[in-house]
Amino acid sequence: MNASLNEKLRAVKWGEYKLGTLFDIENTLSFNAEKLVDGTKYDYVTRTSINQGILQTTGFVNESNINASGTWSLGLLSMDFFYRRKPWYAGQFVRKIIPNISIPEKAVPFFSTILNKQKPILLSVLVRSVDETFKNISIKLPEIADGEIDFDFMESFIAELEAERVAELEAERVAELSAYLTVSGLDNYELSNDEEDALKNFQSLKWDTYNLEKLFGKATRGKRLKGDDRIAGTLPFVTAGEASEGISAYISNEVEVFEKNTTTIDMFGSAKYRNYKYGADDHVAVVHTEAVPMKAAIFVTSACHKAAHTGKFDYGHNFYAKDADALDIQLPTKDGKPDYDTMTALISAVQKLVIKDVVLYADRKIEKAKTITKH
Repeated sequence: MNASLNEKLRAVKWGEYKLGTLFDIENTLSFNAEKLVDGTKYDYVTRTSINQGILQTTGFVNESNINASGTWSLGLLSMDFFYRRKPWYAGQFVRKIIPNISIPEKAVPFFSTILNKQKPILLSVLVRSVDETFKNISIKLPEIADGEIDFDFMESFIAELEAERVAELEAERVAELSAYLTVSGLDNYELSNDEEDALKNFQSLKWDTYNLEKLFGKATRGKRLKGDDRIAGTLPFVTAGEASEGISAYISNEVEVFEKNTTTIDMFGSAKYRNYKYGADDHVAVVHTEAVPMKAAIFVTSACHKAAHTGKFDYGHNFYAKDADALDIQLPTKDGKPDYDTMTALISAVQKLVIKDVVLYADRKIEKAKTITKH
């Protein structure tokens, strides 16, 4: 919360009120979940805090069990208060909190926050004492004059807080986009004509089989370096495994350093692209794709993974450098050679589409926040 909002909270006049004068707390007429019917009109609320207590939405079940909108539910498991904007059904151990005063819609989040601040008190008493304890809790509210609640202050405060949050989300969106574009070496996520053509023509591509050794020379097998012998440093040391992309440590030992823009294939046949210098242990084969354009090398790595990671290799039958030399992969071809231009365009297109999805997700998150703030 920014400084100006904190200053407003300190400057406003506050009055003391008992919850029992502002709200009634009542049992709900509950029924079991197996009685629910399909529908979207009513929420079925339970004592859990997950999904704001909503187990599922349901159709009409029983008029006498419906709880009115404009109330709060209180689940007696975690003592969480959730405001209900539409009529709702309840499971067991749920109370409804009914306001005795007219609360403007924009002031509802203010009261929700105050109610939820009472959780520690309610959690400290037995369930049978919750109702009486709730009624006797004293809270402070902004006042215009003695006994006259300042709803205008609440509404303006919530509006400023919501605007601040939306601004934060928009700033996060810009930062996320900038970070993804920077890492990807791109200045935007719009597809070029070549990238659009590569995607459109994918199904009609010509493919051919290529042997790794003939394309890139003999693969190199890493050398074993026991964990106890590893000296902490900055060089990534690649071993077999999926966690952290197979990087098990950062070392300063004198080991063979492999160039970036290469592909590793571990003992299980799992291939990974490396765009950094690294060391590797004896369960890793290094395929020397250094001379291939970066995005095409990523494509080659995917082809290696598809050809090698078939379940054939495991602890009893390891994948080694000699297996890499014998590995045949499928690649787009042109004039009898691998079509690295098409591979580059395809990877670039996929990269941009993923980044676009991230941006659209961020935009949806912002729009959702804006929608929520209107209620």
